[in-house]
Amino acid sequence: MIYRTLFGAPSRRFSSSFSDLEGMRRQMERLFETYGDQPLSRAGAGVFPAVNITEDADAYYVSAELPGVNSGDLDLSVTANQVTLAGERKISEEAADARYHRREREAGRFSRAVALPGDIDPDDVKARLVDGVLTVTIAKAEKAKPRQIAVQ
Repeated sequence: MIYRTLFGAPSRRFSSSFSDLEGMRRQMERLFETYGDQPLSRAGAGVFPAVNITEDADAYYVSAELPGVNSGDLDLSVTANQVTLAGERKISEEAADARYHRREREAGRFSRAVALPGDIDPDDVKARLVDGVLTVTIAKAEKAKPRQIAVQ
């Protein structure tokens, strides 16, 4: 009796907490009703294609993973300090009545632009696509190449 007088009835405090949880549950249901047919995020989907950029004294090297992409479906452009890779990944269609248990491979158009750390020679660019890996070799501009200076 003294506990109820000082702290309120336990049943009131618990019912208040449960009503808060019920309100959150209703909000989540509304959220899933609105976006339920669309994936909130794609599992495994990140930035596509994954890219590594390395350099040596003479050139920058851009390696991009492009499984299932043909060289004819790629568009590569190079500017003063940026490489843009665009294209389309085509995946064969499954049967119309196929039920997915997991779907992580997506088809469609993509575009990725990456900045290079220095100036380049846009006239000296080579690209090769081997086993789903695109390797772009981009020569550095003469002013960006390190120079050996003799100390006297």
